[in-house]
Amino acid sequence: MNTSDRTFNKSLHFLDLFAGAGGLSEGFIRAGFSPVAHVEMSRAACYTLKTRIARHWLISNKKEELYFNYLNGDITRETLYSHVSDNRFNSVINEEIEDKTLLSIFKKIDKLNENKKIDLIIGGPPCQAYSIIGRSRDSEKMKGDHRNYLYLYYSEFLRRYKPEYFIFENVLGLMSAKSENEYGYFSSMKSSFSKSGYEIEANILSANDYGVLQNRKRVIIFGKKKGNSKVFPVLDEWNPDVLVNEIFKDLPELNAGCGSVIPCKLKSYKGDYLFKSGIKNDTFPVTWHQTRPNSKQDLEIYRIAVKHWNKGQQRLSYSELPERLKTHNNTESFTDRFKVVAGNSKACHTVVAHIAKDGHYYIHPDIDQNRSLSVREAARLQTFPDDYFFESESRKPSRTAAFTQIGNAVPVLMAEKIAKGLLSII
Repeated sequence: MNTSDRTFNKSLHFLDLFAGAGGLSEGFIRAGFSPVAHVEMSRAACYTLKTRIARHWLISNKKEELYFNYLNGDITRETLYSHVSDNRFNSVINEEIEDKTLLSIFKKIDKLNENKKIDLIIGGPPCQAYSIIGRSRDSEKMKGDHRNYLYLYYSEFLRRYKPEYFIFENVLGLMSAKSENEYGYFSSMKSSFSKSGYEIEANILSANDYGVLQNRKRVIIFGKKKGNSKVFPVLDEWNPDVLVNEIFKDLPELNAGCGSVIPCKLKSYKGDYLFKSGIKNDTFPVTWHQTRPNSKQDLEIYRIAVKHWNKGQQRLSYSELPERLKTHNNTESFTDRFKVVAGNSKACHTVVAHIAKDGHYYIHPDIDQNRSLSVREAARLQTFPDDYFFESESRKPSRTAAFTQIGNAVPVLMAEKIAKGLLSII
């Protein structure tokens, strides 16, 4: 894969709000857009964004060996950053978007912007408030949760920067979630965007239509300024002729609690999907192929779940477990607590942030490895490039922080398809 970088010399500029680890942003960068700022409340995710910015800058300045050294563990994060003689790190704004921070965030963006026109705003607020699962688990059905109204801040950014377009991403539950006054949040959102001067089109997109080996459906709202005569974009689909097992083919076998953050030695790979998707390259080492440890009981359940799946793609129901393996009193709901990643299918189930809590929902299909997914395998399902490094708040890597960032992200390849669709009408 060519490591030449097109990141910071394009005339189309965007803001990324609620940026997370940068999955959406990375897709737009790959399509040729240039970021002005990323706004994100998680300190760990902000370090991930900064490391990615360092990677882009070093490549564009023909200093990629420094990033290679960092991934190999030969230099520290601070040393890596010290070699980037650019103001780009300031473009990562580690703030929660709320009333008391809004003016401060605006000032920081204005200083970074240097009077350039902002063409686009992208982002998706935290989805728990609209998620059907999130509402079902909350005794108040998420009513009164401040995250219900983060779209109002999004509208404030639209009013201030007046981009020609915006992209707003969220979960399917957005379309059905009711607000305190029993109006749908989507209707309120549409009204807010209209008052800000934008008309919208909402589409439900499935990631597996765009080269992602995952049944991940999301609401994507395309917004454009009123009076803009451009039609909303039609995205190019890609349905590669591979199965989910493709993402495992060159990664070494691991058992539970094994692997490392530092680079692993890859096996030979004769396919082309990992290259065409932008996941794999032959320039940088592959990090984060590390699995979480499991109890003997969990591993016994994992074996049962994989055997069920291998019999005829049957999901294990919690009620089917031997009594000695049942530790939950609730056997009526969430009976699919243990789920195997469908390696012999065209797409697996959705990767979500819960993967940071345990791996029961993401069991590796190889019964001999008998474990849940490694961090890198989860990242590949989200189509993050293999040279994407997931940081923590401290210098010490955190598997939990990495899983959280991966599960919350927009698949990079899906984001790139959205970005290219938008480019086709600009």
